[in-house]
Amino acid sequence: MSAFRAALRISRRDALRFKGRTALIMVMIGLPVLVITAVLTGAATTSITGRDKLDSTLGAADARIVTTPFRTPVEQRADGLITNMRQSQRAGRPWTPAEIGTLLQGRLLRYQASVVHARLADGYSRVDVFEADLRDPLTRGMRRLVEGRFAAAPGEVAVSPALIDRGVRIGDTIKTWRPDRSVRVVGVAEHPNRPGLREMLALPEGLLPHQNDGNDSGWLIDTAAPVQWPDVRRLNEVGLGVESRALIESSATGDSGPRDLHGLVELGVAVVLIVTETVLLAGPAFAVGLRRRRRELAMIAAQGGSGRHLKTIVLADGLVLGGAAALLGAALGIGAGLAGEWLAARRLDWTHGPADVPWAQVLGVAVLGVVSALTAAIVPAIQASRQSPVHVLAGRAAVDPPGRAGRPVLGAVLVLLGLAALGFALHRGMLSVVLASTLVVFGLVALMPWLVQATGRLAGRLPLPLRLSVRDASRHRVRTASATAAVMAATMGAVTLGIGLNSDYVDQEARRNSIVPADTLMIHAWKTDDQGWARVRALVQQKLPGVSLVNGLDVADARGEPLYLNVALPGGCTSPCDPSEHDYGSVEVADEEVLAFLQKRRDPQAAAALAAGKAVAFSPGAVRDAMLTIQVENGDDKPVTTLRVPAVAAAPAEAGQTGVLIPPSVLTQAGLKVLQRTFYAAYTDVDDQRLSTEIRVLIGDQAYALAERGTAESRFVTLLILLAAALVLVLGGTFAATGLAAADMRPDLDTLSAVGGAARVRRLVVAAQAAYISGLGALVGLVAGLPSGIALTWPLTRPDDNVGLLNPGATTIAVPWLFLAGVVVGLPLLAALAAGLFTRTRLVLARRVA
Repeated sequence: MSAFRAALRISRRDALRFKGRTALIMVMIGLPVLVITAVLTGAATTSITGRDKLDSTLGAADARIVTTPFRTPVEQRADGLITNMRQSQRAGRPWTPAEIGTLLQGRLLRYQASVVHARLADGYSRVDVFEADLRDPLTRGMRRLVEGRFAAAPGEVAVSPALIDRGVRIGDTIKTWRPDRSVRVVGVAEHPNRPGLREMLALPEGLLPHQNDGNDSGWLIDTAAPVQWPDVRRLNEVGLGVESRALIESSATGDSGPRDLHGLVELGVAVVLIVTETVLLAGPAFAVGLRRRRRELAMIAAQGGSGRHLKTIVLADGLVLGGAAALLGAALGIGAGLAGEWLAARRLDWTHGPADVPWAQVLGVAVLGVVSALTAAIVPAIQASRQSPVHVLAGRAAVDPPGRAGRPVLGAVLVLLGLAALGFALHRGMLSVVLASTLVVFGLVALMPWLVQATGRLAGRLPLPLRLSVRDASRHRVRTASATAAVMAATMGAVTLGIGLNSDYVDQEARRNSIVPADTLMIHAWKTDDQGWARVRALVQQKLPGVSLVNGLDVADARGEPLYLNVALPGGCTSPCDPSEHDYGSVEVADEEVLAFLQKRRDPQAAAALAAGKAVAFSPGAVRDAMLTIQVENGDDKPVTTLRVPAVAAAPAEAGQTGVLIPPSVLTQAGLKVLQRTFYAAYTDVDDQRLSTEIRVLIGDQAYALAERGTAESRFVTLLILLAAALVLVLGGTFAATGLAAADMRPDLDTLSAVGGAARVRRLVVAAQAAYISGLGALVGLVAGLPSGIALTWPLTRPDDNVGLLNPGATTIAVPWLFLAGVVVGLPLLAALAAGLFTRTRLVLARRVA
């Protein structure tokens, strides 16, 4: 039997014997494989091609003819996408089947599609409508009948399962708005590529009016011969688009992999970082196996085994465990990806195609898992080959040999190069910042054993539990450095992304350019009388019970027609002046109540100015010589009058607020009407699109509801996800290393208990070990993540790319201190608490060998 086969048998037997350690290593290696495989499989299944959509778009037809608004030539791709359309002064006359028959012979079947608002149990919702005679064999495969039947007469519809989930049942009557119709549900049918689509299926003109204006209408056609490119170009010349089955089936499928150097570099960086983090996490787990097998390996060495044989046995552990973890992770990842994609397609209305597993990419991920396992086993393998059989068989504790002097120098050089590269990356993009940060990560990984050894010298000044833990960690610095480096890399990534993304959100909030603060609901109606507004008020109070409404004001002419207010551009700004440079926001009519709502406080000076007939500007640049020029326009953008108003500047509630508030007295003195046609509410927990539809159904199109949510909620969710990811990585690395430390320190802990040490001291020692590993890693990660995160703000928030070499331009830097405190302080404390709680305090009697 060869030495390699023997090593594989020993590794397999050892893996089955120590199931807990085996499970830990397999989770460390297999979890990244599972996650990446699931993402790749779900993305491949979600990303559908023209071939995948043939059944849902063409059914059994040979082609699909799409009408356009004008009878002018169009240009399209082979997949049917129209890329260019020549405009005309007026729309062409509707096409007829007879005209189509002269251009392309075959049996025609009419179809058309649009969107309506349907009244469901919880209010009006946008619902897609597809109209075709789905009983015709030409439509076979376009929709899958689940229950009941397809529509057979005008006024009948089949609905999608997504509408069944919203409370619709067969036999119900659904009322629609625009067009105002009532239809009866006779069946349930599912879209093969969009199972979560809210859709109603009817006969042509059974619900929608006749369409021939390019709004997704035309004919399915069954031809005697396949429709080729010359046929398509002939129809394009008269203004018709064509989706041909023959052309789509013969077109090459796209490759989802990266096609350019930028994409390849991104992929390479992602692979390197994932493998590095996996190695750092799995390294302590392999070291656990080495510590547990020291005596077994020493016996093999005592019987004639060489250092190369011992190294092969430990590397075989990486091959066996890495291979099993990679295979299991890939298999579970494929299943999880397909199941997750199906659930997401149904719940979130994602596109859905046939099950598609990108085998080449999945195989590559599995190979990376094996490579990660082998890489993680290299250091323990080298240690195994260098251990002294005499010391091991005598029961003496293992201590790592002194580190090489050149290693800290290499780490320091890499860190300095990375920091210098960060300065250069400010002028580039996100990928440059990531590459520079990767250099810093590798430099700190190389420096970590030296840092562990340096901090170990401080142990003498610490309390007893910390002193024992730090000294033990310093003696076994290879084990400690691996886990600490994993914590450092995770913390650095979380800090970098946290600073960059938080700054991006703050920058977006500052550029929001709205007169209302975030988390505000605005309801506005125009061209309605007092009775219509009273109905709007009743509806809003019904939909938003208990919500406090602030009455806003609008301006109208003597006939009640709405007028619009704008800040006139400065006199020196003439064509071709760029108006965007003088965008002072909207102009709203406001009283003291509205002013207090928009400022989120009582401002006596601004309120007094408003009461005195002065305008209040949140945009100071609009005020010139304490005056403001307001232009009044009608609905046709024609000026009605110009007002010169004294004005003052006031501070808004948030940096992103702009605009001008004008008192109603100024408008009434100018002979204009001031009407109550707006509501403000500090409330956004509402579907504003649905509320807009409800209001429009009530009084017409001239109304809307808009929730100005800002970025606070998105920012909180993003930082919470980052914190959760850091939690998994930090606790994983810390617990693996702490478990190994507890195993190594068991004789010392037992001696501590034997001489009278309390159980809580034993817990404190283990908790201190976890606190030291995670605390050191988090602290180093914070120091490294701060410059990387600040550098990331330039490509994310820099307003102008045209900058010089020594001037990177302006940026927004917003450090999320509470988030950083949770990562750098909270996670190490949590790790220490968990380690202390789950530490065994029972004394294990053992014979100590001198």
